[in-house]
Amino acid sequence: MQNQIFELQYAIDTFYFLVCGALVMWMAAGFSMLEAGLVRAKNTTEILTKNVGLFAIACTMYLICGYHFMYDGGFFLSGLAGGDTLAADALAASAENGFDGDAVYSKASDFFFQVVFVATCMSIVSGAVAERMKLWVFFAFAVVMTGFIYPMEGSWTWGGKAVPFIGELNFKDFAGSGIVHLAGASAALAGVLLLGARKGKYGRNGEVRAIPGANLPLATLGTFILWMGWFGFNGGSVLKLGDIASANSVAMVFVNTNAAAAGGAIGALILARLIFGRADLTMLLNGALAGLVAITAEPLTPTPLLATLFGLIAGIIVVFSILLMDKLKIDDPVGAISVHGVVGLFGVLIVPITNSEATFLGQLGGAAVIFFWVFTCSLIVWAVLKAVFGIRISEEEEYEGADLSECGQEAYPEFVK
Repeated sequence: MQNQIFELQYAIDTFYFLVCGALVMWMAAGFSMLEAGLVRAKNTTEILTKNVGLFAIACTMYLICGYHFMYDGGFFLSGLAGGDTLAADALAASAENGFDGDAVYSKASDFFFQVVFVATCMSIVSGAVAERMKLWVFFAFAVVMTGFIYPMEGSWTWGGKAVPFIGELNFKDFAGSGIVHLAGASAALAGVLLLGARKGKYGRNGEVRAIPGANLPLATLGTFILWMGWFGFNGGSVLKLGDIASANSVAMVFVNTNAAAAGGAIGALILARLIFGRADLTMLLNGALAGLVAITAEPLTPTPLLATLFGLIAGIIVVFSILLMDKLKIDDPVGAISVHGVVGLFGVLIVPITNSEATFLGQLGGAAVIFFWVFTCSLIVWAVLKAVFGIRISEEEEYEGADLSECGQEAYPEFVK
């Protein structure tokens, strides 16, 4: 009877993990559509190629070595056990140790759920460096980011490796406001600083010139896809579903995730109206994403109303942050550094408000370690790539668009003379 209960929970938890992983994988489509909508038409094919390519690279590198670095005993390097073998091992462990109600799921499903997080982290980088970076240089960076930089940072946090400083901080990050989003934004910032701004973005007198995206309906679709995928991102991080307490936790995470996104959208919409005198769609979209990023660090313990308030504040923060980035001449075509970096930090720092196990100093210290590691390593990798290959397309290629120079085809050929 005990084994039957265990087998049922094993099946439920594994299936739940896989479904949530598929939802997170769907976020790759969201990033693709969002970025394709916010870049100019002449760079659409290239940005889509980057998003599909980085997803394939992330999955392969995490399979080969990333999961091994993050969890000591990678899925690939330790040998690919069959599903029957993995299940038998789980049942044997249960018989030996006794069923204790902890999350139980296939190791394969754990790998699948983790690998789509890696791809999400790398997707953050692609939008920030859009419209002027060489495609194959970006892919080369993706190899290092997904195979080493992110897995090492993840091993100190979710991987539970013995790193004294991180352990003493008692750093808490439920689903990755810092571990995934701040990390991706840190890598993006390093690349943008070495890459420079797009031609024509800033005038000689320092004025900021808007470069509108080519397809706002596509960007809106991408935002809704990300919003939907985030339920798997946060909900799957509960890790299990096969008991009453876990099912209630999953439901609360879903409610809070949705509430924060709504609050973020409202906050950005109202602030944009006050600043610009109009409803700014791009700020509205980034506000919704900001709310999602902010609640990711702790979507379980806040009340829905408090989650809405956190999202509202995040939506306000992201508008000011995007404006500040332009003041600093940090050219980020999609606002990724603000949405995922600045708001990711905010999400990490508000965890102690509702989670008594976390402390402000611990959260700040953990975020600082993540930023320092990812930013420093990324800056080194970007600098090496710049010295060896160059990281930026030529001025002529940028004028004509990366679609032609990098991919040899246009996304909308019938609309271009």
